[in-house]
Amino acid sequence: MAQVTIRINGYTYLVGCEDGQEEHLTDMASDIDRRITSIKAIGGQSGEARLLVLAALLLADELHDTKATLEMAKIVKPPKTASSEHNARLRRITARAEEIAADLSGH
Repeated sequence: MAQVTIRINGYTYLVGCEDGQEEHLTDMASDIDRRITSIKAIGGQSGEARLLVLAALLLADELHDTKATLEMAKIVKPPKTASSEHNARLRRITARAEEIAADLSGH
């Protein structure tokens, strides 16, 4: 088992993973760190646990949307162009970011 040191929000963590998965684990940690940076940019500083919870919720929301999209793809013929789907996704992300900003500014 490999050991990888990852950095999220300025904190380092030593995490174990299967051999050969080190780069994948590092990429996932970078994704989480980018999300936390985005959350902080929207609403300023917040507690470490709160930032991690918000990042986890954003990831869970994205996973939920992806699963729903895959289920719909099984039922509905894929659209000819991805631009309308892309625009809808951007609108959802914008709305979610505004919700987070409103939530963080209220605390």
